[in-house]
Amino acid sequence: MSLTLTLSGTGGAQLVPAFGCFCAACERARNNPQYRRKPCSAVVKFNDAVTLLDAGIPDLMEHWQPGDFQQFLLTHYHMDHVQGLFPLRWGVGEKIPVYGPPDELGCDDLFKHPGILDFSHTLEPFVGFTLQALRITPLPLNHSKLTFGYLFETPHSRVAWLCDTAGLPEKTLKFLANNKPQVIVIDCSHEPRPQTPKNHCDLNTVIELNQHLGCPRVILTHISHQFDCWLMENELPQGFEAGFDGMVIPVD
Repeated sequence: MSLTLTLSGTGGAQLVPAFGCFCAACERARNNPQYRRKPCSAVVKFNDAVTLLDAGIPDLMEHWQPGDFQQFLLTHYHMDHVQGLFPLRWGVGEKIPVYGPPDELGCDDLFKHPGILDFSHTLEPFVGFTLQALRITPLPLNHSKLTFGYLFETPHSRVAWLCDTAGLPEKTLKFLANNKPQVIVIDCSHEPRPQTPKNHCDLNTVIELNQHLGCPRVILTHISHQFDCWLMENELPQGFEAGFDGMVIPVD
């Protein structure tokens, strides 16, 4: 059995390059597309099944055709994580399941006019379920909107997706400590700061979290252009790495 995550986007809502910014990181990204960052998202492939993890990339329909994937799995309903659903919903054909947290407000009129999207698959914290034999457990995160991370499990591997979050709730931290993932992909929007920011992690927070979890490989995502500037001049601790758009993570 084979589990692979591909990072389709590793930026925040601001993206990299940021509009109107001429910092070193933004200029580098304008001149070299490999340093650009789209909205934070991923593709989860388990054997032949494909799940799109968040839908913030606006032109999803340019990258995916009907039947190329089985469902969406959403962390939350902020626009930079769901904007790709707005045009896609007006397509034709079979319904596409959308799994996510029980946020009654959702985003704009997605629930009122779902089109071909089926939003009935609401999840509950710490209540595991399966998608095409892949075990998934929703994990509450600290964010300004109801947000879930996810632990993906196969008979031989575990990987945690933890974005968007500022630190971790105590119950989520304990759950991960008891179900140790081999890989963690986690929100790290900011360079090291004295205190954890309000909605997203800084590097110091992520390092402290992993002192409790002891994960051998921590991949940072939801990266801002300010943090990219910091990364251009500083090295990450051993076991930590900055994700990039298109990064493939095998988890076997």
